[in-house]
Amino acid sequence: QVQLVESGGGLVQAGGSLRLSCAASGRTFSSYAMGWFRQAPGKEREFVAAISWSGGTYYAASVRGRFTISRDNAKNTVYLQMNSLKSEDTAVYYCAADRYGLGDNTGQRYEYWGQGTQVTVSS
Repeated sequence: QVQLVESGGGLVQAGGSLRLSCAASGRTFSSYAMGWFRQAPGKEREFVAAISWSGGTYYAASVRGRFTISRDNAKNTVYLQMNSLKSEDTAVYYCAADRYGLGDNTGQRYEYWGQGTQVTVSS
């Protein structure tokens, strides 16, 4: 069983930055694909970014060029650096883990999910 704990959310003004962290339990973190998803009030959950076990990254079009996903396998942690934040980035952000290492942008491959961290961007 893998436990994921997100941190780093908060309130920030438009144009500002935040860095989210997701700490994972387990000894095989380096083999997982990790993803970030978000859900705004009244909206469906949507894909934000993912990183495969080998370090390949992909992003939703809405965040590409502003957000960066990275991982530190020594710390069992994945990060989401968010720059140039907009009011439409306001959501609860969730990290997710796929033990088979590939991930996807639908959420279906991910077996484990964190509790989420709130990001609020004021305009």
